[in-house]
Amino acid sequence: MGLISEVLLLPFAPARGSSWAIRQVLREAERIYYDPATVRAELARLEERLEAGEITEEEFDRQEDELLDRMEIGLRGGAGTGEGTAR
Repeated sequence: MGLISEVLLLPFAPARGSSWAIRQVLREAERIYYDPATVRAELARLEERLEAGEITEEEFDRQEDELLDRMEIGLRGGAGTGEGTAR
């Protein structure tokens, strides 16, 4: 049965391959997005923007909370597994 189903599904092989490639790209993008080193760098840039007066204290607090949430997900190991987007 496996061989027959593979032959019947052969015309859909490009779509299945594209789907796999998209999943791999998404997984890598999530890994980078939730990487603690990336988040730390963004926190440093955010602090620089606050000190330069580009953003208010309230905006800083809001963005800092978002970044810390991302870091927590990354440290928990949810990055690159699809768990990071399941909120």
